[in-house]
Amino acid sequence: MNLYSEYYVSKNCERFVNKIWCLDNSIGESLIENKLVLPNGCFNLAIVSGNAIEVHTSKQKYEMPEGFYFCSQMTNKVLVNIQPKTKVTIIQLHGWTLSMFPNYDLSNFTDSIIRINKNELPFKHEINSGLNGNILVLLDIINTYFEDLNTSHLNKNLVERICEIIKLHNEEITVSKIGNILNVSQRLLQIKFKTATGLTIKKYIQILKFRKSIDQMVNIGLEKLNLTDVALYNKYFDQSHFIKQFKDVMKTTPKTFNSNSYFLSKKRE
Repeated sequence: MNLYSEYYVSKNCERFVNKIWCLDNSIGESLIENKLVLPNGCFNLAIVSGNAIEVHTSKQKYEMPEGFYFCSQMTNKVLVNIQPKTKVTIIQLHGWTLSMFPNYDLSNFTDSIIRINKNELPFKHEINSGLNGNILVLLDIINTYFEDLNTSHLNKNLVERICEIIKLHNEEITVSKIGNILNVSQRLLQIKFKTATGLTIKKYIQILKFRKSIDQMVNIGLEKLNLTDVALYNKYFDQSHFIKQFKDVMKTTPKTFNSNSYFLSKKRE
């Protein structure tokens, strides 16, 4: 059994969904505990099947029995315990995806999880059809829904354009510069972005930049790690600046970082 696995959506669906990932303890007989998840600038729609998982964010502990859950942007690492006979399937939504639904105001919603009714989902899904059964069922549902959304919203809104500019500049751009590119005031940029994501633009950039650094550390291999190179490559002022942010998010130092304790994205071929 693979505890952690990833599944990729269609090209058009990728505009809104990064991937689907699973935490599978469905045939396990013991509790899987103290596994960690890092922030990455995405929202997560979690579908718990079987018993339950327990999630500790920087704000509180969440007991999550079988059901549907919406997970906000996270700004610090999250601790996860997975009970036996439990499977969690997570739809990872890009930071701008919720801006396609203007009725949602997420201004004050970070590091939090809420339980939702299946009728609140924008697409129809039953827990038993996609989790105890074939992941391809869920993939087909997600691809169909978001491909249709892509077709009906060909023009990118302001939040998506902000994120696109940030990515284009490799997370090295100021809010002022983004405003100049889009010819929009900084105040309007910040209001629109925080309403859609719960984050300031600056915080979103910091999260993306930090996560890219961690993924680089893991892909290089800790035994070959040179913190100065990682810091400079990712445009931190110096090694000390990188280590400070590392401690803020990870609550540990780079030298004591153990990647085996984390659910980390697989390197796509």
